[in-house]
Amino acid sequence: MGTKSWWNRTDSRLLEAALGLAVVLVGVFGALLPALGVAGLREGTRDALEVEPETAARIPEAVSEAVTGQGMTLTGTRRAELVFADPDRSQRLLLALPEVVGSLLLLLVLVLLLKVARTLRGGDIFVPANARRLSAIGLTVLVQAVLTPVLPALTTQLLVRGSPMAEQIPFSVTFAGGYVLLAFLILALGEVFRRGTKLRADTEGLI
Repeated sequence: MGTKSWWNRTDSRLLEAALGLAVVLVGVFGALLPALGVAGLREGTRDALEVEPETAARIPEAVSEAVTGQGMTLTGTRRAELVFADPDRSQRLLLALPEVVGSLLLLLVLVLLLKVARTLRGGDIFVPANARRLSAIGLTVLVQAVLTPVLPALTTQLLVRGSPMAEQIPFSVTFAGGYVLLAFLILALGEVFRRGTKLRADTEGLI
């Protein structure tokens, strides 16, 4: 007597549709539209970013525009906003770069997950290709865990270099351990898949 799987073809189609929609949304809103903004082909592009001043006391709360210079204005206290009056193309690129890179890495993860989901159609997810895909996802998440805090700090320093803002905005990076842990868990899962598929192939060869 066979057992009925709780996962059916309709579930696979719905999962693939959801992942496909996520790929489109991230690709359009996370990569394409910011890229068009950098090229000057889209209005309403990003012209500000949130920063943490070196010393909150140096920016009086009663003053809305604390530091101004070279087309930039720093407003706020502990979590300040650096606003660019008329950013040029290089400034627009630096402003958009962290978002675009993060979106491209997320896009890669979603595409790999979509390929994993497609293997569910055949009813067998434990295939060698999925082991490689999970390893690639884990490495991508690990890279993203490093770049997510580092890249904004680097681009901010490049944006304020040589301006009065450079003294107000220090280089600051804070890593999130949760993403690193998630990356290693995915890598471990990929290794489990790899060993499982190898063991099954060896077992089938003995039959």
